[in-house]
Amino acid sequence: MKKAMTRMMQVASVALLISCSAGDPFSDYTNSWGDNWGNDTPSENSSGSSTTTGDLTTFTVNIDQTSAEPTDAATEYMPDEEDALENSTFTTEVAIDMASPTAKTENGVEITVNGGHITANHGSTKNICYVLSGTTSNGSFTVVGDKKYEIKLNGVNITNPDSAALNLLSGKRAYIVLADGTSNTLTDGTSGSQKGALYCKGKLLFNGSGQLSVVGNTNNAIHSADYIVFRKGNNIYAKSTANHGIKANDGVFINGGIINVEVTAAAAKGINCESNIVVNGGRTTVITTGDGTYDTDDQEAKGAAGIKADSTFTINAGELWLKSTGSGGKGINVDMDANFNGGSVYVVTEGGQFKSNNDTSSPKGIKVDGDINISGGTIWVRTSGYNGEGIETKSQLNISGGEVACYAYDDAINSKGDMTITGGYVYAQGKNNDGLDANGNIYLKGGLVYAICSGQPEVAIDANTEGGKKLYLTGGTIVAVGGLESGSSLTQSCYQSSSWSKNTWYTMTVGENTFSFRTPSSGGSGLVVSAATTPTLQSGTSVSGGSSFFGGLGIAGGTISGGSSVSLSSYTGGSSMGGGGGWPGGWH
Repeated sequence: MKKAMTRMMQVASVALLISCSAGDPFSDYTNSWGDNWGNDTPSENSSGSSTTTGDLTTFTVNIDQTSAEPTDAATEYMPDEEDALENSTFTTEVAIDMASPTAKTENGVEITVNGGHITANHGSTKNICYVLSGTTSNGSFTVVGDKKYEIKLNGVNITNPDSAALNLLSGKRAYIVLADGTSNTLTDGTSGSQKGALYCKGKLLFNGSGQLSVVGNTNNAIHSADYIVFRKGNNIYAKSTANHGIKANDGVFINGGIINVEVTAAAAKGINCESNIVVNGGRTTVITTGDGTYDTDDQEAKGAAGIKADSTFTINAGELWLKSTGSGGKGINVDMDANFNGGSVYVVTEGGQFKSNNDTSSPKGIKVDGDINISGGTIWVRTSGYNGEGIETKSQLNISGGEVACYAYDDAINSKGDMTITGGYVYAQGKNNDGLDANGNIYLKGGLVYAICSGQPEVAIDANTEGGKKLYLTGGTIVAVGGLESGSSLTQSCYQSSSWSKNTWYTMTVGENTFSFRTPSSGGSGLVVSAATTPTLQSGTSVSGGSSFFGGLGIAGGTISGGSSVSLSSYTGGSSMGGGGGWPGGWH
């Protein structure tokens, strides 16, 4: 299937960020991608080759070793204007050498030392900047005080076997500045009661373009009891072997940077927030490898997730690369609404279903309890494990723009409530189930939809007619391998070919527009098409140029040559052929 459906795209690799060394957490990984038809597209890793290839059915996700951030970025979001470092001044520097600490009182700051463990108390003194350097294998740096402060990490390496390496107990804003050209590491041990190797009681605000590696072996790697803000230039690696990679109680706001997260514990989350998560830029990569587990407190089975938001999730720009390999794992898991307004999201899940105590956690590319709203950007999802759905909402799904492509083990795109598509480009292949599936109504009003089901009794586009719901097709351009749900309301005319050839390029022409698509190696019987005006269909075509979508499985426009005409007949939905389809009311 994968080989048959692959249309390989050449992509240029991005220059490496740093040289590899034994102590470098990035050294075992490479990742490459490039630019194609205006969007960053993923690539299959190829042993560090300068040119690699990849598409929807084969792309992978590895730790990001590059330095160039995406140029795509939205306006920075700060919950408060005071969160921006440039709106504050920290002119009083207090130097701390972790390798040779000295107790002292300096510029209103009291420094106490207990072995390698240092506590700095600036009390009510303003404008303090702590400058940390040096290495300790048994030490820590703790801050207390009643005023906001800055910590400049200037080539510091702190390991604390018993508690947090950086323990920011002041409840005021902590501005962490990664000094340009420096490499900094924070590591805790396997004992202690700390919440993170880097723990902050107040707002945690990252600045600067140096490198920071944080490894949590007891709990989280990075934890703020308030919110966390990342900015352009940040280069941060967070790893936890015991819990979450990055944890915040009141919000995570990614405005830029290169953020890498790895977690290995059962049901651990790469980025976990009890409130909102907003992505406005940068490139964030998260890999989870832990299996599911049974939560005895909540009495339910839970899986890992690349990103978990207990409130809302929004992406306006930037890139997310998410991979979950354990049972029950998810790429994005959101308790309220998820809004995809721009940027690029690439998700791979490889684990199967997790079962325990008569409960299950199924793998999902994107799982949302509230509404999913997609108005722009690129979303690619691939699931390969048992019961793995691509995109699922427990509420309503609305697509008005962007590119959405799902290649899933189970349903590709599923909504418990109504599903409405008014624009954008949508590809949905359910390898063992439906392409598009709604327990409510489906309203197809615009956009381009290419849907594929596994075969009877599944259909390419499935509304809940058993529950009194319908598919309402009033516009758009549709291609459906496997047909439409019985009882569909087809205001826009549909046409069928009773058979189709596998692994073949077809071209549908509507007026002056063409859409070429490659058929799968297996799928439902029958091919249905629909558009604003009566289409024509050719099989066995060759296409050059045009705009590529869905990892090369669809091409809009281009120069068409060869092929043979396909006979089309009127289609009313749900016939014994097993399927049907349609296309957008104009290009979006």
